[in-house]
Amino acid sequence: MDNMYDRSPLWDRYGRTQVTKEAVADLANFKSNEVNFKLALWDPRVNGVRYLKTLIHALSSGLSAANWTRLRNIRNRTLGNPIAIRYDGETVCLDYLQAVFEVEFMSAGVELDGAAVVEIGAGYGRTCHAMLSNHDVADYHIIDLENLLTLSSGYLRAVLDDEQFAKVHFHPVADVAALFRDHRFELCVNIDSFAEMNAETAHAYLARIAESCRHLYVNNPVGKYMDKSLDGHSQGNEVVALALRTGLLRDIVDIHDNRAVEAQSRKFVTAYLPGDDWRCVAESRTVAWPYYWQALYRNDR
Repeated sequence: MDNMYDRSPLWDRYGRTQVTKEAVADLANFKSNEVNFKLALWDPRVNGVRYLKTLIHALSSGLSAANWTRLRNIRNRTLGNPIAIRYDGETVCLDYLQAVFEVEFMSAGVELDGAAVVEIGAGYGRTCHAMLSNHDVADYHIIDLENLLTLSSGYLRAVLDDEQFAKVHFHPVADVAALFRDHRFELCVNIDSFAEMNAETAHAYLARIAESCRHLYVNNPVGKYMDKSLDGHSQGNEVVALALRTGLLRDIVDIHDNRAVEAQSRKFVTAYLPGDDWRCVAESRTVAWPYYWQALYRNDR
């Protein structure tokens, strides 16, 4: 009967392989190694999807009624097989959660119905999709690199209806000067791409925005980081070196320190101000990522 309370075959294995006598005797690092990965924490090195889905669930549980409405208005969100969860019967992925938070922030300071919008670097088009699904914008222009225009045009053609898609216009970077010369925009949007451009390119865009836009929304990281524990620099040292040389904000920041991020955000707000006639009318940390900041600027001329 004494054996009734002995370890299971599973924990017999753990006791020989991960939670060994030698391992539990060392208190210096046990909370960041295999011991604690079997006691209280799933190993983050191999449980990325588990943690991503947990993040999506946590954000969904706190989503406002207005943002649930925004999300439900966006049809065909599951195209592309996103990593997603089900919450109250709704399929939810992180991309479109971020999109509704972005649209919420922008719509609080800009009248989007009837607005002409230009987005610099749209990825596959999630923000355009979210905005057109919730607001009757006049037209939406996307500037991007050739391969990304192929992706966004194909994706948006598939997820938008004919009337919505007719409002979307795709422009290669070679057409930037002509586009900003010939059009006036109520809003320019940049999400996570200014930080990956050469600084000269970002400054050139800001100069165009200063001349041709009424508002600018920016959502980008506050700086650079060198925490190899996040991904083991899996893409190689060359990619790390290239990333450190891009963007307007290249200070190395402890992105896991909210006070350090808050302090660096002052540089962020200044760096993206398009011109002397502009002012920042709203700013905040983004919802999902603690080292991303968002700001809305207005031209007061």
